[in-house]
Amino acid sequence: MKIIKQFGIIFTICWLGTVMEHLLPFAFPASVIAMLLLLLCLLSGVLKAEHIQEKSDFLLANMAFFFIPAGVNVINYLDILRASWLPLLVICLVTMVITFAATALSIRLTVQLLHKKEGGRKHE
Repeated sequence: MKIIKQFGIIFTICWLGTVMEHLLPFAFPASVIAMLLLLLCLLSGVLKAEHIQEKSDFLLANMAFFFIPAGVNVINYLDILRASWLPLLVICLVTMVITFAATALSIRLTVQLLHKKEGGRKHE
């Protein structure tokens, strides 16, 4: 019964995300809205992590299974992929480098800020 309750909580939040998507005057994915709603519920204390723990563990353990339909659906677009494989490859490589650089810079900045914060405490 506990797992059904957890599914109910998650599905209700997803449904609210879908409702909000239709109410917004601009395009915004319902799944992102639902994740933000879930985050707000967890941060505000309306929901506790224990309320959705088993359901979350199940979804995380089976995450690869949920990507199979999207991966198989790529077969429907092989002609498009064949025609534009080089631009797609370049885009993937460039975005990979940008992501790597952004991550490295973020970590460097975080480490510097932490060292400054620790340094300030030592002198007090």
